[in-house]
Amino acid sequence: MKITGSNLMEPSSCAGSEDGAVKVCQALVLENSAVRVRIDGSIFTVDRMLLESNCEYFRALFQSGMKECQQEEIHLQVVSACGFLVALQVIQGERPILSDDETFEAIECAAFLQVQPLVRHLVNLVNSDNCLLMYHTAATYGVLELFKSAALFIRDMYKDLKEEVKCLPKELTDYVESLVPSTYVMVGTHSPSNKSLQNNMRTVCYLDEDEKDWKVLTHLPLDASTTMAGVTVLNNKIYIVGGLYDLSNKVVDSGFCYDVASSIWSTFSSPQQLRYNCTLVGHDGSLYALGGEYNRTAISSVERYNVSTDTWSFAAHLPRPASAVPCTKSMGRIFTCLWKPKDATEIYEYLPVTNQWVLLTTLVRHQSYGHCMVAHRDNLYVMRNGPCDDFLRCMMDCYNLTTCQWTAMAGQYENSKGALFTSVVRGDSVFTVNRRATVEYSIEDNKWRTKKEMTGFPRIGSMWTFLLRLPKKSTEPLGKPELTNGQHFEVLSDLPSRSSVECYD
Repeated sequence: MKITGSNLMEPSSCAGSEDGAVKVCQALVLENSAVRVRIDGSIFTVDRMLLESNCEYFRALFQSGMKECQQEEIHLQVVSACGFLVALQVIQGERPILSDDETFEAIECAAFLQVQPLVRHLVNLVNSDNCLLMYHTAATYGVLELFKSAALFIRDMYKDLKEEVKCLPKELTDYVESLVPSTYVMVGTHSPSNKSLQNNMRTVCYLDEDEKDWKVLTHLPLDASTTMAGVTVLNNKIYIVGGLYDLSNKVVDSGFCYDVASSIWSTFSSPQQLRYNCTLVGHDGSLYALGGEYNRTAISSVERYNVSTDTWSFAAHLPRPASAVPCTKSMGRIFTCLWKPKDATEIYEYLPVTNQWVLLTTLVRHQSYGHCMVAHRDNLYVMRNGPCDDFLRCMMDCYNLTTCQWTAMAGQYENSKGALFTSVVRGDSVFTVNRRATVEYSIEDNKWRTKKEMTGFPRIGSMWTFLLRLPKKSTEPLGKPELTNGQHFEVLSDLPSRSSVECYD
């Protein structure tokens, strides 16, 4: 049976050939640069440069000067044909969804051939169905990045997976239990202050799920503003960009970063185009500031911040000017939704490698636009207002990235004061918060089911929510009850608690 590049994604391509027929997989064959790779009874004809640029094994082989690097056919005995086929799919830019058998063989291939793009793809595929398999297999073959990612995912869902975890070897269970789970974190709307008027309500808070209440993580720096700012998390650090001083629309011209590990705030440079009401997203070591406003005018410019070099550079503009753009990440990809009158919500994907925005799909709903988007597995959930801008009831639609199909979610969701518009996914749960309640939903096939209700956050204004892995907490209370809205807040830090937070350059 001959397998060509056009049907490379067929699941049957991993099966054994009938009557001993040899399978041939032609993948990106370039004239005078192809090499044949034989694995058992299968032959793959592959571009030599493709292998060399994506596989450490082949890079070392082709640059070794040994006679094998000049051969037209290379025999591999340490990986399966199915695992190698998955690797080829991934390094060609495809994103296959894998069965358990394919997952096992792909991890084996990634380990022996050192295929980093395949490792990243496997990390993006970790979910509650395959995390234990990924974790155990990655430990067996020494795929460290996947091992750590799967372990952290299991730690975040430990209560739900506790019985399944018991099947793991004790040393693997002990490692999971040694990790710190993700915590739901929130910061409200605050303008800059000064020492004489320092407001003890200017805090970043976290949800104590055991006590079902909110507690203080840190105070905001005096000069920081979260009023119409861009807020996100990257590498377990909080980043704040933009924001307004007051009603004059003067933009804060410094960025702020909070390092959870050291409990220290620092500043960093602002985008070249000052902006507020922008969306900030962290991805692969960089921050992206999307759109926003300046001088009360919506803008389309996008800037990328390289954290390691503290430099901003312009990226491809949004398809049109927009502010407060809903954005999410799924399977290592960045997605955003823009409104297109009349009644249309367009979903775009940003491709960092080619620096371009690509339209994926359009959702048309009468008098309704997407105001928030979150991702779970390969699904994008778009929360939108009800008909006639009814924000007290939230409608929801799901777009599957694999099937490219929309599904209308059953029923309506109460959205008192915009709770669902600040949703955060952890494992198979969604967390939302408003003044009245903090709600954890369980994600099911076509509905979000209420799993647990906890104390709300009794403050007005917009809220930014995200996940952080926090250090162990001290037991010292922070501030006086009359300064903390009557709540008994505690500081969460492995350092001595502080009554104020200094900002370091």
